[in-house]
Amino acid sequence: MTASANASLSEQAITHLEGQIPSVAEGATRAAYVRALAAGHTVLKVEGAYIVASQADGSTRVVGDAKPRRKVTVGASLKVRRMDAGPSA
Repeated sequence: MTASANASLSEQAITHLEGQIPSVAEGATRAAYVRALAAGHTVLKVEGAYIVASQADGSTRVVGDAKPRRKVTVGASLKVRRMDAGPSA
């Protein structure tokens, strides 16, 4: 089978590829985490009810409390406000 720019995927092929998205995303997230630690960066993650900073040497420290997650009703609309990504004053 040759690939061309005009080739279209069958519904079954699309469904199969979409089914792989969670595992590919998990692998990419894990790889980014490991690369950040290998580069000497501190990585923040949520563990239980706490925000934890992890270092490349394996040490961790609790940075703060994590806010409770928001429960979302299926089909409900959420209003999202923009956060300023610039340096804080």
